Amino acid sequence: MSSTIAAFRAARSFIQPVASNPYDDERSLEFQFRSRRFARVQALLLDIMRDKGRVEILDLGGTETYWHIGRDFIREHRSRLHITLLNNQDQIVSDRALFSTRRQSAIDPGLLQEQRFDLVHSNSVIEHVGAWREFEQFADNVRRLAPRYFVQTPNFWFPYEPHFRFPGFQYLPRRARAELLMRYRLGFFDRIASLEEAMDIVHHHRLLSTREMTKLFPDAQMHHEKWMGTSKSIMAVRSRPSQS
Repeated sequence: MSSTIAAFRAARSFIQPVASNPYDDERSLEFQFRSRRFARVQALLLDIMRDKGRVEILDLGGTETYWHIGRDFIREHRSRLHITLLNNQDQIVSDRALFSTRRQSAIDPGLLQEQRFDLVHSNSVIEHVGAWREFEQFADNVRRLAPRYFVQTPNFWFPYEPHFRFPGFQYLPRRARAELLMRYRLGFFDRIASLEEAMDIVHHHRLLSTREMTKLFPDAQMHHEKWMGTSKSIMAVRSRPSQS
């Protein structure tokens, strides 16, 4: 552990904690990546509109703010769109004509049993649900609840960990990651007071590889978001209803 701390201290001057949410800033690199990513979502929405006119979207872990990346498209087509935001905690939305909210876990086996949507959408959420069994339940719900889906997650093999904003953080032993969270402010996190809380944060920030995403979503096409020739994130996309 001492060598890990020493290496971290040497590099820490290059990494700063997040002062504000970069996803709210249209000038940020993170917002620009999301905007380009939305082109795939937009293509799915247009395809559904051609088929049936109106689109019911289930956004697992989503927020009203996230959809600002597609504001021009949404403004043009809002009469044909409805987005249900599903989260573990209550949310308040300002645009109640476009959005509705539901408080429930995305890994609940009984999730929305009597409902179906045209598209399930999830952006940078699956990596937070826990361990492999929870990943499987999340994926089962995604595949069951709509004929089309878009699920994005950061790539484990991209060397920069986006939540803690430090290179190679995800490759360290879990205990080492937890102890670093207790010593330093990292990314979106202030210093964590207890080892138990730090270990829980580590448990709920588990990045996935393309091979793992393929296992979870075998009926999807895998696309990769590139930065400087390296795969930054993975997008599992099922663009047509399953024939099974």
